[in-house]
Amino acid sequence: MFKKSNVDDLTYGIVGLGRFGYALAMELAQADADLIVLDENEEKIRELREMTENAFVVKNLDKKTLCETGIQNCDVAVVCIGEHMDTSILTVLNLVSMNIPKVIAKATSAEHGIILEKLGAEVVYPERDMAVRLANRLEAARVLDFVQLSEKINVSKMQIPQKLEGKTVVELNLRSKFGLNIIAIENSGTVTEIISPAYTFRKNDILYLVGSKEGLFKFNQWIEK
Repeated sequence: MFKKSNVDDLTYGIVGLGRFGYALAMELAQADADLIVLDENEEKIRELREMTENAFVVKNLDKKTLCETGIQNCDVAVVCIGEHMDTSILTVLNLVSMNIPKVIAKATSAEHGIILEKLGAEVVYPERDMAVRLANRLEAARVLDFVQLSEKINVSKMQIPQKLEGKTVVELNLRSKFGLNIIAIENSGTVTEIISPAYTFRKNDILYLVGSKEGLFKFNQWIEK
């Protein structure tokens, strides 16, 4: 049965090794996290056994079978089943009933997500979130990356436009104009996290901005004028 190797470390359970589940399992394994993975596909489980000994082929995700794998000992369980909504819902119900501290579940639609939330799971939408990030990168050519933390909190990583070079933070005044805050500036591999109002923007600066999606959009529009 699966046991925590170190009580100070979080342990993770991954149910379902589709593209999302497999990628998540590999990332956690490469980070040396305590990990248990479950899937009905023997080939995928065989591949993951090279990364963790706690990889199990399961054909049935009822509560008894789940308990036999030891997944109830995990701090976080992630249900990565998308295609079969009924299986996803039942699995989440079983895991929540085991009193696992955090159950996260992948949803493929808003309706699917609502049901999972009502069962007590934290819901993620991998395909939608990737689409949002790509759309925002396409909207502004200078945006290097975009992460949506909530409807009002978004983090944007962007190359400094030429029109801002030589200007100071206080001159630009992003907070007043666009409701944005600069949380870091990177240049030549060096990241500065405490930004002085007197800081003068330089060529090749990379800005890390946080604010609303609307504020980021207005800032990008202003840059392009």
